[in-house]
Amino acid sequence: MPLFEQHPLRQSLSDEVHARPPVPLNTPEFVTYLAFLHHEGSAEREAAHLRQLAEQLGLPEPKTDSGHLLMESDGFRLKWERHNEFSSYCFFRRIEPEDIAEDYALLHVPAAWRKAIPGQLIAATHIELRSIAEMPLESVLHQQSRRGQALVASSVSDGAGWVLTDFHLYEGFSHFLVLDKDFTPRQAGRIAQRLVEIELYRVMALLAFPVAKEVGRLVSRAEDELADLMDGMGQSRTADDDRAVLTRLSRLAAEVERSVARTTFRFGAAAAYYRLVRQRIEDLREARLPGFSPIAEFMDRRLVPAIDTCASIARRQDDLSARIARNSQLLRTRVDIEIERQNQELLAQMNRRAKIQLHLQETVEGLSVVAITYYASQLVNYLAKGAKDFIAPATPEVITAVSIPVIAGLVFLGLRRMRKLLGTEEGVTHP
Repeated sequence: MPLFEQHPLRQSLSDEVHARPPVPLNTPEFVTYLAFLHHEGSAEREAAHLRQLAEQLGLPEPKTDSGHLLMESDGFRLKWERHNEFSSYCFFRRIEPEDIAEDYALLHVPAAWRKAIPGQLIAATHIELRSIAEMPLESVLHQQSRRGQALVASSVSDGAGWVLTDFHLYEGFSHFLVLDKDFTPRQAGRIAQRLVEIELYRVMALLAFPVAKEVGRLVSRAEDELADLMDGMGQSRTADDDRAVLTRLSRLAAEVERSVARTTFRFGAAAAYYRLVRQRIEDLREARLPGFSPIAEFMDRRLVPAIDTCASIARRQDDLSARIARNSQLLRTRVDIEIERQNQELLAQMNRRAKIQLHLQETVEGLSVVAITYYASQLVNYLAKGAKDFIAPATPEVITAVSIPVIAGLVFLGLRRMRKLLGTEEGVTHP
C-alpha cells in the first residue's frame, strides 16, 4: 500500500469521534456526578489534583493531556472530562447488599481530596441504578418522591427501563432513580450519561437567566432614553442642539455596546446548552407513564420560559443597538448637512469679499496708471529739457504733453495684458 503524506491532525480528529464513550454499568450501581466551573485558573490545577488522587490510591500517574481519563481503583471508578467552561468528575461504585442509598458513589473517595477539587461547583447529581426485580416500579410510584415533591417519571429506551426524579436539590445534590428492566451495560451507561448531562446543561443554560434580568432592566431604561432623545432630535432647532443630542446618543450607544459585548457569549452559550438538553431528552426515547410528567414535559414547563426570556432579551438588546446606530447615523447626517450649509455660507462670504477686493484692486490699478504716467511724463520732461537744442522748434512742455496720453495708454495696456496672463495661468492650474 503506498504511503501518503498525512495531515498532522488526521489521527487526533479520528480519535475525537471515539473519545469519551459512556462507562458501562452493571445493575445495581451508584453514580455521582460533579461539575465545576473553571474559576481563577482552576483548570490548570486539575492535572496536579488528579495526580494527587492517583498517588493516594497507589495508581499510575494519569495522563490528562487529552482532556479526559478513566481512573479505576478497588472501591470506585472515576471518569474525568475537561470542557470549555467546566470540568466534570463522574464516580461509579457497585452497590453491595449492605449499602444504604445515602452512601452513593463517594463512599471510598478520599474526603479531603474531594473537598479540594478546583473550581466552583455548578452541578451535583446522584444516580441510583436498581433492578426492577429488586425495586418494583409500582411500589416506587406509589411512594412518589422520597421527600414529598412531585415526581417526574417516564419509560425510557423503548420500555427497557424507567427514570424517576423530582429535580430538587437535597444536601446539594439532585437525585435520579433508574429502574433496569432490560438494559445492557452500555445502554445503562448511556442512560446515566444522558441524565447527568441533562441536569448539567440545564443549569448551564440557566446561567444566562440572571444576566437576562439585569440586561432587561438596562434595555428598558435605554429604550426610554432613546425615545426621549428622538423627541429631542425632532425639537432641535440649531446645530448646537443636534450636537448635544448626538453626544447623549453616543454615550447611550457605548453603554449598550458594552452590554452586548459582555453578554453575547452567555446568551449564545445558553441557546447551545438548551439545544443539548433537548437532544439528550430525545436520546432517552421517553414514553409517558399515566399520571406522571415525563422529563421533556417538565423541561417545557420549567426551562423553556427562562430560555425564551433570554432569547427575547438578546433580540431586544440587538434591536436596540441597531436602532441606536440608525438614529446616530441620521443625526450625524443632519449635523453634516448643517456643517455643509455653514461652509457654503462661509464660501459665499469669501466670494463676496473677493469681489470687493477685486473692485478695490481695479481702483488701485487706475490710480497706478495715473501715478506711473505722472512719473514717466516727468522723466520725458527731463529728457526733453536736456535735448531742447535738438528738438527745436518743439518745446519740452509740448513733448511732455504729447507723451502723457501715450504713456497712459501703454501703461493701461500693459496692466491689462498682465492681468489677462495671470487669469489664464490661474485657470489652467485650477480648472
